[in-house]
Amino acid sequence: MIVIRGGLVLTPDGWTSSDVLVDDGRIAAVAPALAGEVEIDAAGCLVGPGFVDMHTHLREPGQIWKEDVASASASAAAGGFTAITAMPNTEPAMDSPEIIASVLETARQVDLAAVIPSAALTLGRLGAEPVDATALYLLGVRLFTDDGDSVADPGVLEEVMTRVAALPGAFVAQHAEDATRTAGGHMHSGAVSRKLGVRGLPPEAEADVVERDLAVAAQTGVHYHCQHVSAKMTVDLLRAAKESGLAVTAEVTPHHLTFDESSVADLNPDFKMYPPLRSREDRIALIEALEDGTIDVVATDHAPHLPEEKDAGFVAAPRGVIGLETAAPAVWEALGDRDRLFAVLSSTPARLLGRADQGRPIEPGVEANLVVFDPSAIWVPDRFESKSANSPYRGRPMQGRVRATLYRGSVVHRNRVVSA
Repeated sequence: MIVIRGGLVLTPDGWTSSDVLVDDGRIAAVAPALAGEVEIDAAGCLVGPGFVDMHTHLREPGQIWKEDVASASASAAAGGFTAITAMPNTEPAMDSPEIIASVLETARQVDLAAVIPSAALTLGRLGAEPVDATALYLLGVRLFTDDGDSVADPGVLEEVMTRVAALPGAFVAQHAEDATRTAGGHMHSGAVSRKLGVRGLPPEAEADVVERDLAVAAQTGVHYHCQHVSAKMTVDLLRAAKESGLAVTAEVTPHHLTFDESSVADLNPDFKMYPPLRSREDRIALIEALEDGTIDVVATDHAPHLPEEKDAGFVAAPRGVIGLETAAPAVWEALGDRDRLFAVLSSTPARLLGRADQGRPIEPGVEANLVVFDPSAIWVPDRFESKSANSPYRGRPMQGRVRATLYRGSVVHRNRVVSA
């Protein structure tokens, strides 16, 4: 038995100072002065349901030199995540039951975090032929996306949205980008790109696709989810869509809450991501949208690349940054609110993904997928459980650190000091 001692615990009735006893994979008791064989000191910490990531690039199959299921799961555990959603832009794409079943079997063997399957919208993520959504749904897929690419053909998009709309709890998640307007771009189209003479990616390339998608979603009745929102004009569209009653949700990454285009002024490739860091006004709009519920969740878009890939220089470097191990402190720094922290990183993504075993307040009988988060700890990330280290937070002091993570009642991360 494991006792988590002296934390502030998120229960169905709210926050309470208590101990938590874990036995046989589940919460056995929430009460003062509990006894257990293994003790985790949670003094000064928040004890809540483990975090759930809706957007993780595991790189398996196809690019396991960057990451694989095992290393991504270890990275997740270090960041307090007890569930991660495998994005389908693998090689080959996750567009068939066979590929998804293989990834799930690997995850069962690793057993450090739940790996939730997503699936491509179109075969090969080529934007032409819809996948067999029903067959994939029966394997547990609820999130369908061609992440990394938008479905450009509105007819194909309408067909896939119609198919997904017929599946209870399933939804279409779109990487909203008009590729004809972003070709050759490497950073936000704004003051910094003009100063550096680097071709930019305009925010309209995101907003215009979202506007089109919302119209098709209204026609089909599908639940539409906008991935990694980066621009204020997109926020405005989403807010209006929600007010009109459309079934719309959205995510934002931790790094878009922390940084803006000024961070790429020295062309550090660890700040090159997709979509790009935009203006300060955009960043503030994202935080406000997360606070008022226009944006529903924070998702990491964890995208590993090795040093030799990023070291090619800003223009040649691949887009993407890792984010699992620094997500919680980044969200804590942006919001500073314990209820919103667990809403956007745990309970809401678990609900959207249909996972009753995740994101639940702590009470007896619930599966013990838990995180112990110290909101006052100051630390400096300098090494990671991920195979890659392409983090914009590397070497940057952060406030808030995961002290322990329990997955299905087992301690999968505990007290690893990253840097003092």
